[in-house]
Amino acid sequence: MTIARLRSLRQRVHGNLGNGGWLRGGRQPRRYELVMKYLSQQGKMKKSKAPSSRRAEIQQLYQCYASGQVTLPARALLRFLHKEQMDLTANEETAESLIDRYEIEETARERRCMTFEGFLRYMESKDCCVFNQVHTSVYQDMDQPLTSYFISTSHNTYLTGDQLVGKSHLDAYVCALRKGCRCLEIDCWDGPDMEPVVYHGYTLTTKILFKDVITTVEQHAFEVSAYPVILSLENHCSQEQQEVMAQYLISILGDKLLRTPLDHAATGDLPSPNDLKYKILIKNKKLRPQIKAEDTAGAEESGDEDEDEEDEEDEDHQTKAKFWSPRKAGSKKKKKKVVVAEALSDLVVYTTSVKFVSFSHSRDNQNYYENTSIAEKKARKLAKASGPDFVQHNQKFLTRIYPAGSRTSSSNFNPQEFWNVGSQLVALNFQSLGLPMDINDGRFQDNGGCGYVLKPAVLMSSQRSFDPGCSQHNVKPTHLLLKVISGSNLPVPRSGKALDPFVRVEIHGIASDSRRKTTHTVKNNSLSPHWDSDMNFNISVPELCLIRFCVRDQTGLLSSEFVGQYMLSFGSLKKGYRWVPLRSRDGCSLDPASLFVFVWYT
Repeated sequence: MTIARLRSLRQRVHGNLGNGGWLRGGRQPRRYELVMKYLSQQGKMKKSKAPSSRRAEIQQLYQCYASGQVTLPARALLRFLHKEQMDLTANEETAESLIDRYEIEETARERRCMTFEGFLRYMESKDCCVFNQVHTSVYQDMDQPLTSYFISTSHNTYLTGDQLVGKSHLDAYVCALRKGCRCLEIDCWDGPDMEPVVYHGYTLTTKILFKDVITTVEQHAFEVSAYPVILSLENHCSQEQQEVMAQYLISILGDKLLRTPLDHAATGDLPSPNDLKYKILIKNKKLRPQIKAEDTAGAEESGDEDEDEEDEEDEDHQTKAKFWSPRKAGSKKKKKKVVVAEALSDLVVYTTSVKFVSFSHSRDNQNYYENTSIAEKKARKLAKASGPDFVQHNQKFLTRIYPAGSRTSSSNFNPQEFWNVGSQLVALNFQSLGLPMDINDGRFQDNGGCGYVLKPAVLMSSQRSFDPGCSQHNVKPTHLLLKVISGSNLPVPRSGKALDPFVRVEIHGIASDSRRKTTHTVKNNSLSPHWDSDMNFNISVPELCLIRFCVRDQTGLLSSEFVGQYMLSFGSLKKGYRWVPLRSRDGCSLDPASLFVFVWYT
């Protein structure tokens, strides 16, 4: 279907429709049905006159609204903004500001008109990006308790490679923080000369000094985000070296370290990201008040009851035993319990680690300032068996989900399945590229990339339970139409051979919403492949959804290779004719490579 015909169709049905494309009187969305019927008919026809380039496609749009004139008047541009870009808040002032911004021909600007070159500049600007530019800054309510947010979280942050022989490096902390990560993991072990070290214990991973990690965090913590950083300590140190750790945390972090509760209303909720701006929180087990006055022996006996990482450590230890000494894998030695030092315990304020027992146990016994860590396999079983209970648990308490110890290659799980139950701290190996990190990047690109994204209302309602495993949610589904029109300047492989590209669009959300659709393959065209392919999705919980555009090169009948991708949350998706930036496997921009799409939903 040509752009002109879609415009004509929409103009014909527009007059019979009220706001949002619904027939007056509250009947079914007729515009949607007509558009889809027309698209279906057009898809069966041969497209013999496809535009040869992005410029030609935009020129068709321009000519439709210029109505034979040489330039596009402000009124016609406003009509385009309303009818094609679905920007109903735009007014004449909006149109004139676009002319001032993108039109460089003086005469046209004086006449409040836009030439084609000015229109082209506008269509290829960030104003026409598929990602809502308002969302490039913090725009969400940042005064809710920490439990109300998804929080960007890293697992074994110090590693740059695998879990067995990978290298530990300070740069890993810098990279994570620059990506907006707000919860970092530090595995602490006794080192020589009373200097605690950070590494993956009982492996050949290299070691770095704890004090150097804390110095690095202090330098980069608030480089891209003002909101709180949580340091999740996996603590294996003796009491003596824990005291050294506490001294470093206090002396290096200074006023950034949160050492006492804030003076805020005692609501039984955690403070908000705004309350904790520019603060660093320590997540570790904490001595109970009655333990402090007792001797070390007493502390040792009860200290491990609050150990949230116990299961993680046991699983890791078993995995490492299988790798290094298969014969010893089955033997279970009683591990020496770590006793928390009072100096370190005193630095834990709102993020006290406790062991997860059950949802009912947490409901009856867990305090608002206590959090739990759950391994991915156990969390998956809980989500499947008790989804609504998991959602309610995460309304009150912080929950960290971590990768299985068997993931020795530092692979990742899909974080979406745990966001679906409202888990805030879904920890991923940031050094491992691939779909899970693309999903994580897509989620936390939202809200200015600050590392905190407000959970949708469906996960926070106390009046209505939500089960992400249920396909029926008693709400009218959102209809999403994506038309993948064309690509531009796709990166060619090192061989220099032109691509045979196709585009796969993926929806990631609750299980019943997750699906994918694919365009046909265009042969031998990296510069300006044209697909003009229509995709229709029904989405029951769009608030949780992420959309992924993935370009691949067809290398064989059943094989293809990654070219570029882009991911964003459904709530950041702009309607109308939009360009989609593409990113490499490691998340870097592939500019000027992009896709040209049309987006519509109701």
